[in-house]
This record gives sequence, structure tokens and C-alpha cells, in this order.
Amino acid sequence: MRIDLHCHSAASDGTDTPAELMHAAAGAGLDVVALTDHDTTRGYAEALAALPEGLTLVTGAELSCRIDGVSLHLLAYLFDPEEPALLAERELVRDDRVPRAHAMIAKLNALGVPVTWEQVERIAAGGTVGRPHLASALVELGVVPTVGDAFTPAWLADGGRAHVDKHETDPLEAIRLVKGAGGVTVLAHPAAAKRGHTVPPEAIAAMAAAGLDGLEADHTEHDQDTRTRLRGLAGDLDLLVTGSSDYHGTRKTIALGENTTDPEVYGEIIRRATGAFPVPGTGGA
Repeated sequence: MRIDLHCHSAASDGTDTPAELMHAAAGAGLDVVALTDHDTTRGYAEALAALPEGLTLVTGAELSCRIDGVSLHLLAYLFDPEEPALLAERELVRDDRVPRAHAMIAKLNALGVPVTWEQVERIAAGGTVGRPHLASALVELGVVPTVGDAFTPAWLADGGRAHVDKHETDPLEAIRLVKGAGGVTVLAHPAAAKRGHTVPPEAIAAMAAAGLDGLEADHTEHDQDTRTRLRGLAGDLDLLVTGSSDYHGTRKTIALGENTTDPEVYGEIIRRATGAFPVPGTGGA
């Protein structure tokens, strides 16, 4: 089985519609794909309607969190999307994204970059607005050559010249909320240093004590030494180890299935979840 548990659609900051993502996943030879858009589940219905035969969909989301001043992303799988407490927190995070984007645009303008809200809104195309849309605007304007080059201290990285904080959930609270909604939690790309400061091991240990289920060790932004170190940490803390592409369509040069999750780990994620279950495709539109 080929299992990719971290993919984004145009419902947040990917470029494929949820339907296009499902067909691309099948075309890439995946057996299982997770839809993990940022702080939103609004791509579920379209993805389910288009789910091809032979492909199984794991519903999820990537939640924006912060601990000890460090931003992090928590992958949440197979939770009940209508559970009130988690839904309210996702909406609070999502609603803060628009004023944050306006504030970052103002900072970019002050730095001499003529980016506009209309440009960012066009790039987002109705998706949940985030830094990747601002990064794409910088690429369009010729300020940086790639989206990744926008995530530096010079521009949009945490603490960067144009960075603005947004509402982010304490990860210990996020874990509690996801568990309350019957879901499973995995810390996304915990050592992706080029995004800014990374989460220290003691914070990951605190998250494990709060019920964190796993670490995403196999990620394009982790070299082999980092992956080995994270596997050791996961072993010490009795955490699952996952691998994923973090696919964003054409916004990043990452292929679906570039990293995958072991079927036994996937089976354990399913076993632990009570809020929702994977959906096998029967041949969608």
C-alpha cells in the first residue's frame, strides 16, 4: 500500500481542487490519501464526491498552533468535523487569517513591495488565506524566484520582516480538542528549520504526555540524519512515525507520494480514531 497522509487542496493553500487532488492521487498510484487543509474541512464534500475507485480518503486538517513562542502545525485525522468545541476553535483560527494577511501586506508595502489584497485574494481563489498565497504574490512580482524563497527572515518566515502573528491554538489544548472529537494527532514536519524556529524536544515530550499520537518524520524538509533523530525521539516517547508529501499542487515542487506512511502505522491510526473512518472510493465524478 502507498499511503500519503498530508496533502492540501485549493480549499486552503494548494492549487488542485479537492476533486483534482483525488484524481491526481489515484494517478500517482496512491492507495490512501489524507486531505489535510489548513484549519478547514470544507474540501471534504467535493473530495468524497470525486473519490475514484481504489483510492481511500482519510479526512483531516492541519491545525495552526503555537507553544513557547514557536509556531507549529498539528495534523488531525479522522475527527468528527461537526464536534462543537473543535469546530469553534478552527473557526477562530481561520477568521484571524484575513486581518493577518492585510497586516502582512501593509508590511510588504512598507518594504517597497507593491502587493495588494486583490492580488492575494485572486491567488487564494476562495481558499483559506495563508502565507503561501502571499509567497505566490511575491513570486508573481519577481521579488523571489520560488514560494520557498519567500519563507526566509527577509520576508515571511516566523519573525521575518513581513511576518505577523495570528491566533494559534496551544497544541496541548488542540490535542485535547481533537481527542474530544474522536481524532488522532501527529506533529507535522517537527524539524523543518527553514520555516523558522523548531519545536524543542521537551515541548514534544509535553505534547506526547498530553496525548499526541505521532511525529511526521519522513518529510521533504527533513534530511536523513533528521529523520533518524526523529525516529529515535518517537521511540523514546512511544509515538507513531508517519511519512507524507505535504503536497500543495504547483505551489511547491513536491510530488504526491514523495514520502509515505507504513501500512501498520496507518492501521494503528484507524484503530485509535472514533470520530470518523476512512472512506473507500467507489468511482466518483
